[in-house]
Amino acid sequence: MAKPRTDHASDTAVAEDVRTKTPKLYKVVILNDDFTSMEFVVHILETVFMKSPSEAVQIMLHVHKSGRGVAGIFTKQIAEAKIEIVHQQAKNEGFPLRCVLEEE
Repeated sequence: MAKPRTDHASDTAVAEDVRTKTPKLYKVVILNDDFTSMEFVVHILETVFMKSPSEAVQIMLHVHKSGRGVAGIFTKQIAEAKIEIVHQQAKNEGFPLRCVLEEE
């Protein structure tokens, strides 16, 4: 019985391709509503998305005026986790604040 041939060069090439592949990025977009306070949106931007106070206010105002704004860009798993945190904190505070995920 012949031994199966192992081509280590192609194994290495495949392994290198997998390790160097850049993951897709996703935008977390905050949606405006008529009930969530501006202060709460700023708080979310500062605590969940690690924005500076001035940057958080700028994003919040953009959301308020435009109806939506980008809170951050992340890998899919991180973006989904941040959205879940936002939705849970908003629910706990009685706000209907929503975020959506959009492919970058």
